[in-house]
Amino acid sequence: MLIPRKKVPAAESLEMISNLLLTAFVFGVLYFGRELLIPLALAALLTFLLAPLVTKLHRFLGRVGSVLFVVAMLFCAAGFVGTVLTRQAVDLASQLPEYKENISSKLRGIQLPRFRFTGRLTETVDAWKQDLAGVLQSGSSSEEEGEGESLGENNAGSSANGRETTSTSEPETDAGEVPATPVEVVSGKNERLEMVQFVLAPVLESLATAALVVLLLIFMLLRREDLRHRILRLVGQGRISETSRAMDEAGASVARYLLMQLVVNVTYGIPVAVGLYFIGVPNAILWGALCTVLRFIPYVGPWIGALFPILMSLVVSPGWMAPILTISLFILLELISNNVAEPLLYGSTTGVTPIALIVAALAWTWLWGPVGLVLATPITVCFVVMGRHIPRRSFFSVLLSDERPLSAAEECYQWLQRRGEGEEFEFVDQYLEEHSEEDLYESVLLPVLSTAESDYREEMLSRKGLVRLHRRVGAVIEDLELRFGQDNPEPPAESGKSLRIFCVPVSSFRDELAGDMLVNLLHRRGVEAGNAPAKLVSGELLGWIKEASAEVVCLLAVTPTTFYQVRYLCVKLRTRFPEIKMVVALREVAGGSESGNGDGGTVLQECGADEVVTSLGDAVSAVVVLASRLRVER
Repeated sequence: MLIPRKKVPAAESLEMISNLLLTAFVFGVLYFGRELLIPLALAALLTFLLAPLVTKLHRFLGRVGSVLFVVAMLFCAAGFVGTVLTRQAVDLASQLPEYKENISSKLRGIQLPRFRFTGRLTETVDAWKQDLAGVLQSGSSSEEEGEGESLGENNAGSSANGRETTSTSEPETDAGEVPATPVEVVSGKNERLEMVQFVLAPVLESLATAALVVLLLIFMLLRREDLRHRILRLVGQGRISETSRAMDEAGASVARYLLMQLVVNVTYGIPVAVGLYFIGVPNAILWGALCTVLRFIPYVGPWIGALFPILMSLVVSPGWMAPILTISLFILLELISNNVAEPLLYGSTTGVTPIALIVAALAWTWLWGPVGLVLATPITVCFVVMGRHIPRRSFFSVLLSDERPLSAAEECYQWLQRRGEGEEFEFVDQYLEEHSEEDLYESVLLPVLSTAESDYREEMLSRKGLVRLHRRVGAVIEDLELRFGQDNPEPPAESGKSLRIFCVPVSSFRDELAGDMLVNLLHRRGVEAGNAPAKLVSGELLGWIKEASAEVVCLLAVTPTTFYQVRYLCVKLRTRFPEIKMVVALREVAGGSESGNGDGGTVLQECGADEVVTSLGDAVSAVVVLASRLRVER
């Protein structure tokens, strides 16, 4: 039988289409407006980072003075670092030609074993060695030819000057020789202009972007409260409190991330520079600063930062000790940074999943290039915060945040519904590493039973699926009894030795499973107890209790059991067994006063219940107390 497809209302279809069009429009604006949006985003990022410092200096220097002082300090720091790095780069460029012999010797020393599966790799490496050797040889020969040509030109010039004094009428030609055709190289009219444009255009563009960023930064710092109020008016109309909390959380998260990232990167870059200096790699300050900056790029930045010093150690070192030490240095620093410095300094993560960070890095790199790669993490953090506080944008939090997308009960429910065997036991093992057995029953398995029954009644779960789920939950409970029942942490309670305590399900097999859970918990307390089968009807159940000579019974009901079923069974038990001690454990029975608290509990006590509780933990305590009273009365 085919299940009819659910029709989607026209309003939902139009909303879906409008959301897709809005998404495409936003991506188009981000891509084509990147010339303006990149400086704006960089200025906002620096504002998040510098705003706390400006706030602290405000009381001493005033609003304008604190902003100008912080921006001036930023300029000085950037200028100093830029000057040092420029000198290091120029020095590196002047030294590179001196290391050609080291490169050639290392290439000659690479010998790969010639196996069948490495044949192509060996041929490729040999070809690279020949090509690079040819390049180095041609470079040296071109230098020699350049020197020879300059000497030849000088000699030719002197001889030509000598000939000018003797004869200038006709060129001397031997018999049979064709006179050389004069060649004149005429430079184009716009060649110099094109060269200047090619060199200066990127520099001027970068300077213009930097100037725009600084200008925006100054005004954002000066008018940050005004900007905040305008955003609250624009976005938070009707929900100013939520929007204000979202802005505070986003600002604090981004500022904390940037500050801690800066501290981590600096504490990483300084040891890199010191270590490279003692290893003997030139321009160690340059490589340390490069590693510090590149670590702002998620995931790929540290690898790129380590690649250049390693290659440089290969170039400058005549042997292999320096490259080995350099690689070891980076491995050691990465281990210390990832396992000690980052957990200690961060204290908490950015709140974004690793997969979301990778996807965000790819997306923002495609949109904005390398700048987008640097801005990917802060922007993603802002999206996550927006999803937490704005209900209509909650999908951002679901997709990007590192919070669990499903509750423990929902996760266990989907594991129990899958066809595979054993996944639920792995989930239980992981859950018990951080929680108790009682928490597992109360927060996971009982909600699973309630959800399964609700889905079955709404025809979203078949009868076969419900039976299979009950069987797998029962297997989990039995496994826990076998695992923990051998060594009870508490000695057997004296009050439970000679008492006959039984759990009684109200109506269904899920209530019997809840009884098995309660029996396990009572065993952990040293109380012997049994569980009645759920298949017994009312009359059979009363006979079973009489035959078992029960002294304490605990009625268990798991939603969606109605309150009237519980009350009916409670009245029958009290009427038939007036001396019996009775506990009623209700698990979220729906219906206002029909709950275990308030009027519902009073009604059940009037019907004969000694205690009415709403959790397994309270049921265990109530049973133990009643058993103790009963023993004292004896």
